[in-house]
Amino acid sequence: MGSQDEDVRAMAPHIRVLGDPRTDPWQESHAMTATTGATPSAQPERPGRSDGVCSEFTVFTKIKPGHADALRADLAALASGSDDVKGRAALRQIGTLHDARHVIFDNDTRFMFASVFDGSWDTYIDDFAKTVIGSHFDTIFSHSEGFPGISDPGVKEWFVAHQAPAKSFVSSYPDLTVQQIWKDHRVDEAFEEVLDTPEFRAALDNPANAELLATPAFQKLLEEAAA
Repeated sequence: MGSQDEDVRAMAPHIRVLGDPRTDPWQESHAMTATTGATPSAQPERPGRSDGVCSEFTVFTKIKPGHADALRADLAALASGSDDVKGRAALRQIGTLHDARHVIFDNDTRFMFASVFDGSWDTYIDDFAKTVIGSHFDTIFSHSEGFPGISDPGVKEWFVAHQAPAKSFVSSYPDLTVQQIWKDHRVDEAFEEVLDTPEFRAALDNPANAELLATPAFQKLLEEAAA
């Protein structure tokens, strides 16, 4: 393949500049209720900072005396085998979690759960409770003092009471939801498949397409790919 084709392949990660509208971060979601048009203003004000579409959630709890090893074992089990497969499938279904981490500290006496998510605080908790992640929450937080259970009507107030909002929270991609990131990845993969077809290579080498390839829009793509 020629150098022009190599340039086009290099621009695949930047293909969204072609015209991805970015009009509404929730419009094209396959996720649960967090992406189906819930009105944030109808929900109570919750703690935690946001940067664009991303919000942070950090909870600190006291580990029940003598439960640190059991908590450590449960965290290891949930990160492997069938539990991990089921958990990842649930995260795909929910479609709003960017990342999450569990930390045991202060000589096995305290526990921290921290995550970054899209959408409203209440929808975030509701969506997790509807999947296998809810049972994971029950397993993990059962080692914390006072946890009422993910299905308990008071669980949200319990989380609020144990949440410590960040003093500063910054996202490197504040305008991108999890759904948009996944879509960009799918577009990249689809574009790579197009590049591998003989029809596309022939089109690039066809003098009849020279005018299109020389347009400012196409040249801008090449510049983005080279940046």
